[in-house]
Amino acid sequence: MNPIIAAAKLHLNKREFTILVPLYCTALAAVLSALISFLFLRAGSVPGSDAWVDSSRANPAMLWALAGYLGYLGVQSVATTFPFALTLGATRKSFTAGTLLWMLLMSAYLTAVMAVLAFIEVKTDHWFSGFYIFDVNLLGAGDLGRLIPTVFLATLTLLSAGGVFAAAWVRYGSLGPAVLASAIGIVLIIAAIILVPSAAEIFAGFRQWWLAVAAVAVIAMSLVGTWLHLRPAIVR
Repeated sequence: MNPIIAAAKLHLNKREFTILVPLYCTALAAVLSALISFLFLRAGSVPGSDAWVDSSRANPAMLWALAGYLGYLGVQSVATTFPFALTLGATRKSFTAGTLLWMLLMSAYLTAVMAVLAFIEVKTDHWFSGFYIFDVNLLGAGDLGRLIPTVFLATLTLLSAGGVFAAAWVRYGSLGPAVLASAIGIVLIIAAIILVPSAAEIFAGFRQWWLAVAAVAVIAMSLVGTWLHLRPAIVR
């Protein structure tokens, strides 16, 4: 078997963690969103009104439900699986490439789930009740052309970011993630200091594709950082 595919399959062997738990998180967020919508309905809000639609589409439940878990999934994909993969004969290069392949598959999987649910929600006039769960601003407000790249890039960003912090821990121990987080914080603060005089012009000219470019940059740096950390790492 191709060693890269073998490394990806090693991640996929954790079926509940990788396939089912994201569905559990999504279902729980959907149920809570529906209950909150029902609460507002009972309080006198009118489904379909401008105020109802605007407030419902501001629902960030899917972000809170999935972001933390996806970050954890990225961390464990390196922190726990890397030593095990080496004992099975995987090389550091094949493991890194296989982990990237797994992250791409996970991102595509979660994107497909969100796209199908959003499509059903729109086609059923929001579950025949006017409840907005997936047709929200964070997921493209019902536009699959926005939802697909948003969910795919967001998922890949969280997974790869978790992976690079785990790789820093594998390479340097507990000091690694702390130093990495501090370095990122310093860079962001310096960037803010440089850009703050132009903040008004930047916000006025903001375009959504900037976020996509930023996500691709974070993904690329995270993947390169993961490889650079793992290449000389000593498995403890």
